Amino acid sequence: MSRSPIYVALDTPDLDRAKALANKVRGHVGGLKLGLEFFMANGRAGVRTMAELGLPIFLDLKFHDIPNTVAKAIQALGPLDPAILTVHASGGRAMLEDAKAAAPVGTKVVAVTMLTSLDAHDLSSIGLSPDPHEQVVRLTELAKSAGIDGVVCSGAEVAAAKKAWPQGFFVVPAVRPADGPVGDQKRVVTPRAALDAGASVLVIGRPITQAEDPDQAARAIEGTL
Repeated sequence: MSRSPIYVALDTPDLDRAKALANKVRGHVGGLKLGLEFFMANGRAGVRTMAELGLPIFLDLKFHDIPNTVAKAIQALGPLDPAILTVHASGGRAMLEDAKAAAPVGTKVVAVTMLTSLDAHDLSSIGLSPDPHEQVVRLTELAKSAGIDGVVCSGAEVAAAKKAWPQGFFVVPAVRPADGPVGDQKRVVTPRAALDAGASVLVIGRPITQAEDPDQAARAIEGTL
């Protein structure tokens, strides 16, 4: 049986809660996504504790700094051997190249193209083209040319990104079931639609972690794939 493409986002600083949630849903997800909230509260030891549950770890720290700093930060995380880690594509080619060179063999380095909390108005406000598709495709092409493994983009743009990079690895966050609230995300899609458009991995948080029965919620989402 192939591993589920769902990585559950355990966006909590509470290690015990993260462990409890992971244990509840482990039969219906393919991995655990740990972000800044979790890492700042629990650090490397917390990541190691979660890795002991036996699921791949997606370490979502979105590095964005000068190339040397990013490379050294990733080297420092090397012993954790994450399955996936994130950097910001807007850090530029040299940063992306150095991030990949510093990552453990087997770790997929993926570049965040555009946060799913942003829309066209937000892009304009920071001096960029207001077309999300244009921004995502441009940064996808940069990531491809820099030799990293893939990108993070919304389900609204993943088809365009995959067209630009047919062999890329595509992480799609802000995935919500058809009947779920969108929260603070502005560009959301259903799990099935994201996979059909080219997603390799789906990041799903609150629809599972805040459900009355997380196991049943994960099971139901898995059943739609």
